Amino acid sequence: MAYSWQTDPNPNESHEKQHEHQEFLFVNQPHSSSQVSLGFDQIVDEISGKIPHYESEIDENTFFVPTAPKWDSKGHSLNEAHQISLNEFTPKSRELSWHQVTKAPAIGFSPSVLPKPQNMNKECSWGSPIGKHHGADDSRFSIVAPSFTSLDKINLEKELENETHNYHIGFESSIPPTNSSFSSDFMPKEENKKSGHVNIVEPSLMLLKGSLQPGMWESTWHKNIESIGCSIQLVEVPQSSNTSLASFCNKVKKIRERYHAADVNFNSGKIWSTTTAFPYQLFSKTKFNIDIFIDNSTQPLHFMPCANYLVKDLIAEILHFCTNDQLLPKDHILSVCGSEEFLQNDHCLGSHKLFQKDKSVIQLHLQKSREAPGKLSRKHEEDHSQFYLNQLLEFMHIWKVSRQCLLTLIKKYDFHLKYLLKTQENMDNIIEEVKKICSVLGCVETKQITDAVNELSLILQRKAENFYQSSETSAKGLIEKVTTELSTSIYQLINVYCNSFYADFQPVNVPRCISYLNPGLPSHLSFTVYAAHNIPETWVHRINFPLEIKSLPRESMLTVKLFGIACATNNANLLAWTCLPLFPKEKSILGSMLFSMTLQSEPPIEMIAPGVWDVSQPSPVTLQIDFPATGWEYMKPDSEENRSNLEEPPEECIKHIARLSQKQTPLLLSEEKKRYLWFYRFYCNNENCSLPLVLGSAPGWDERTVSEMHTILRRWTFSQPLEALGLLTSSFPDQEIRKVAVQQLDNLLNDELLEYLPQLVQAVKFEWNLESPLAQLLLHRSLQSIQVAHRLYWLLKNAENEAYFKSWYQKLLAALQFCAGKALSDEFSKEQKFIKILGDIGEKVKSASDHQRQEVLKKEIGRLEEFFQDVNTCHLPLNPALCIKGIDHDACSYFTSNALPLKITFINANPMGKNISIIFKAGDDLRQDMLVLQTIQVMDNIWLQEGLDMQMIIYRCLSTGKDQGLVQMVPDAVTLAKIHRHSGLIGPLKENTIKKWFSQHNHLKADYEKALRNFFYSCAGWCVVTFILGVCDRHNDNIMLTKSGHMFHIDFGKFLGHAQTFGGIKRDRAPFIFTSEMEYFITEGGKNPQHFQDFVELCCRAYNIIRKHSQLLLNLLEMMLYAGLPELSGIQDLKYVYNNLRPQDTDLEATSHFTKKIKESLECFPVKLNNLIHTLAQMSAIRPAKSTSQTFPQESCLLSTSRSIERATILGFSKKSSNLYLIQVTHSNSETSLIEKSFDQFSKLHSQLEKQFASLTLPEFPHWWHLPFTNSDHRRFRDLNHYMEQILNGSHEVTNSDCVLSFFLSEAVQQTVEESSLVYLGEKFPDKKPKVQLVISYEDVKLTILVKHMKNIHLPDGSAPSAHVEFYLLPYPSEVRRRKTKSVPKCTDPTYNEIVVYDEVTELQGHVLMLIVKSKTVFVGAINIRLCSVPLDEEKWYPLGNSII
Repeated sequence: MAYSWQTDPNPNESHEKQHEHQEFLFVNQPHSSSQVSLGFDQIVDEISGKIPHYESEIDENTFFVPTAPKWDSKGHSLNEAHQISLNEFTPKSRELSWHQVTKAPAIGFSPSVLPKPQNMNKECSWGSPIGKHHGADDSRFSIVAPSFTSLDKINLEKELENETHNYHIGFESSIPPTNSSFSSDFMPKEENKKSGHVNIVEPSLMLLKGSLQPGMWESTWHKNIESIGCSIQLVEVPQSSNTSLASFCNKVKKIRERYHAADVNFNSGKIWSTTTAFPYQLFSKTKFNIDIFIDNSTQPLHFMPCANYLVKDLIAEILHFCTNDQLLPKDHILSVCGSEEFLQNDHCLGSHKLFQKDKSVIQLHLQKSREAPGKLSRKHEEDHSQFYLNQLLEFMHIWKVSRQCLLTLIKKYDFHLKYLLKTQENMDNIIEEVKKICSVLGCVETKQITDAVNELSLILQRKAENFYQSSETSAKGLIEKVTTELSTSIYQLINVYCNSFYADFQPVNVPRCISYLNPGLPSHLSFTVYAAHNIPETWVHRINFPLEIKSLPRESMLTVKLFGIACATNNANLLAWTCLPLFPKEKSILGSMLFSMTLQSEPPIEMIAPGVWDVSQPSPVTLQIDFPATGWEYMKPDSEENRSNLEEPPEECIKHIARLSQKQTPLLLSEEKKRYLWFYRFYCNNENCSLPLVLGSAPGWDERTVSEMHTILRRWTFSQPLEALGLLTSSFPDQEIRKVAVQQLDNLLNDELLEYLPQLVQAVKFEWNLESPLAQLLLHRSLQSIQVAHRLYWLLKNAENEAYFKSWYQKLLAALQFCAGKALSDEFSKEQKFIKILGDIGEKVKSASDHQRQEVLKKEIGRLEEFFQDVNTCHLPLNPALCIKGIDHDACSYFTSNALPLKITFINANPMGKNISIIFKAGDDLRQDMLVLQTIQVMDNIWLQEGLDMQMIIYRCLSTGKDQGLVQMVPDAVTLAKIHRHSGLIGPLKENTIKKWFSQHNHLKADYEKALRNFFYSCAGWCVVTFILGVCDRHNDNIMLTKSGHMFHIDFGKFLGHAQTFGGIKRDRAPFIFTSEMEYFITEGGKNPQHFQDFVELCCRAYNIIRKHSQLLLNLLEMMLYAGLPELSGIQDLKYVYNNLRPQDTDLEATSHFTKKIKESLECFPVKLNNLIHTLAQMSAIRPAKSTSQTFPQESCLLSTSRSIERATILGFSKKSSNLYLIQVTHSNSETSLIEKSFDQFSKLHSQLEKQFASLTLPEFPHWWHLPFTNSDHRRFRDLNHYMEQILNGSHEVTNSDCVLSFFLSEAVQQTVEESSLVYLGEKFPDKKPKVQLVISYEDVKLTILVKHMKNIHLPDGSAPSAHVEFYLLPYPSEVRRRKTKSVPKCTDPTYNEIVVYDEVTELQGHVLMLIVKSKTVFVGAINIRLCSVPLDEEKWYPLGNSII
């Protein structure tokens, strides 16, 4: 890092003596055991040998705080009325122990004598009222100075007579002796030649005045005092006296000025439908069904345009169809019926997200552009409005100083000062007014003010004792001189306050300041901790760090902690802390500055940044630091790129770099791997690595390393803009790196940027100032898109609730509201009021008793009605395109879960729209739900761009404040738990529950097939996303189904593998939720087992597509690490997602891995048990539904012996229903009949037999837990056949019982076997030959075989085998070369997805792969594959022969 330096051209000759004196003060004070540590954390573990160790200075960094006896001069006691105890400013639990030392200075306020903060404004109302300033004046600056007329004096005298002065501030010191050498033990002396007496000077307050150049400070304040008398003047600064804040205001104003109200491209006032890149693979031949409504037509026009049709072309076609007028398409727009969302004319229909997700008939409304309301647009008069941040943020400054209040106090001070100079009496009034001035200025009292008050008190005391009896003129002159010093000190305090904190004024003509530091440029980091104001004690102490300034990065932060020593335990307790950038605006801080300190428990060390705590916002404790008058300025180095001597690295090195790049984020790299990657940094490019990994591997932030990082940054070619997201994490504080990242993100369209706004709002935390490129980008885009502005508003409102960075977010929010314009800003206010009312209703419903809740809800809904009467309409915070105007009373209710969320139904303001239902939740932190849903939305966008529509329903969710928010309700969706309850007590354990429910709600074949297809895709999609994100707490109450077949998950309070435990056992035992009842529905009850293979293929394909974007997903999560989410807080959480994504695996390895997870989930019995527990818990509170299971005929059949049953055999499923088995019953007379029975009827038969024949031993019934991994129905066929054989061949009493005979002989199907149309297990392939599907790949002498599926395999007797696959690599058929897979039990169409690997295969020529399929030891099939002729890396079906060749 390069620095230049600035020096003081007029060094003070007395610096050396003053510095020596300060050293004397602290070296000679006695130490005690109860010392107060400054509390600086050690920031350097290892210091270079070139940097000297200043042991004596380091030892002085631990010191104690002295106290002093109180004054006893009358009227000056500091312990009278209106005392405020310390715990009003600090936590009550803090215990302070202050070591008392005699003859020691005490500077600063004692908290016990300060007026209460809440009374300050009341006490500032003398003379003139305090009013709000709205910044509407034409003149930017208005100079206000007190002017006294006779009437003013009379009124002021009356006020003073009627007022009781009870304010006390801490001008604490010992009463000085009566001789001329008072305070000689701790105050420096300088002889005053004019008056012949001692003049007290403590030049410790250096002021940084914005109008002067640093380093130009004069050090002759005590020699050239300006007699200002009544000349303290304040000038109005609406944009804030704080230079950084004023600069931010100007920057925001310039951004706003770039977007004129007349620019319809960026100020249409319309909410445009979000778009993406056109998904060619998805919509290559798709057509949409669109109904167009026109104002003058009662019937809609129906169009079927192609997906790649431009919106403006569709408008032209509509106009041509419905009218002969020459209307221009550009004058018309299409809106979505029921909302205020408009299609973008220059985009394709298929680019709009609306068309990508909605496959039904889409209704649009044709409007003229000039007639379409643009009510949210900015007005022309707003183009020239000023941005005054101080006025927009009045609510946040509880300690804010009012200019009018301060002027009133100055007037009173000036009046009493004139009276004192005239009468040389009534010193008390002067002290009281100075106290009040210091109180409103953040309770800060400088040493100059204390010394001036002390000296003035001494002069008046001596005058009263006739000390100046011989020279009356001399006493008057001394009073004039000291009061001038006092006024100058007050002036300087006002100036340093305005420079340090936010104020809308600043003083004019600040007196010259003093510098006492040694001249020259300090090479090491050094500053003076002058005082911590508003605590009982103060100190002046020089801090020296053994760090060379030029070795510090530009983005260095200084953290200061204030500790107190507990009397009882002698332990150091953290009282307050603050942090500040050492080089703001690329220059070191010069002179004296005030910094507010926060009383929060601990600074967040891992995210210390300039915005973590607002040091410019006054707080109860204020720290004064005196920095050197000469400072460093950062100069950007001209780096020279010299790579001419680089040699090509070995191929193995390039491969290793590629392997390291799979880590995706530097947080997952070990130190050793970082060193390796940095060593080969110049060989990295966008083909073998990512830029965040390379730069994140840098060994440090020294000048040379940063220069090389910038060199890499300049030459890097980004593959896509989103790659730059990784450069905005907390790992990269460098401003140049973050600037380049923002430049890349600026290439994204508004709708693309909209997806990543939560992460960008979090990234603002690590910016160096609010004028950063990132903050500017957010404001620019909010001006271009109402969608962006609206979402950004709620993200910033929500971020205000964070423990840190609150002030930054408030300022950015104020800037957003200024840029948005009055109309949109007013809309934000309406939405905020709307949320406040909902929150109040939720609290009252919660606090009501169970039987009163509905009545309370009905009553409180009236508040929403009143709200809509006042505002007419309001946009929904969940979706700005939806506008509401009222409440549907009858549809409002609440849910009985723990949080008692409200279900509120609103009336759509659009007459063509339906009512809108939302859920308001209070008590749950919805930010985590927002993050999970956002990440799932990103995955779905990736799939759509790859041509894969997973039929995902991703509902909207918005956190609107601390533990509250809104959730979109999906119409016609019910929980899986409700479906289970309707199926009876053991509904979760049944196999056909889901299939039966869909059959009941989809009577038409086309509807049923559509539902099956939607379930097939959506189930696969949610399996993948919940596995990657580790979503836990999964049960049937947070899985929902729609009648159209869509499955989706809700409630994401647990993710990243943070499963709930019960008795130390994880409740979530499966990788994700995929149960046997879901598989039952997908395979249509086992009729189509190949559907399961297709399901596995779909899951693995979707999984592999997402894995290619692992870096994006990890970056999104990493950027949220410091958002305060309960379950995303550390590297281990990122590591969890990384392990699930497995970016280091090949697609074949990942396919095998995910297939194993599917099997684990399918065979996980605790999932069903968990569902059963939840169902029973719900049924205990809800009346059980009437059983819908079929019952047996009640009539008894008298069966003759001739009609007894010989045997019964299941032939397959009935064509009428896949729930029914088709059974052939053979009678004793060899006649046959067909009956249809369900599994539940078999189960009920067994239950009846157990009751009727309790004393007999009955055959074991094949219950559901006997089911294998796949093909459960075939297993049931076999087991049920065996069960019927045992019943019919067993006890004669049982065989001829009414139960058995009525079961087999009633309700015979009137058809013969030959006539029946049976659905047998397995798909009817064109050829029923056995086959095996393989993927063979060969790379680097490694042969890899992925065994995917088999079909049509049978044992010699025709039954299903438990098959496994054996491989032999010929011509070496040794046992060493043998490989085998696991077996899949009892299945004719098994799925494997297992990998077999052969190493050290030098070539394929001459090698044959022998594949043998066996069921245990029984041969099933085989094939020999010549490897030299095999298509590599392709899926291929190979026929299986009936013998080994």
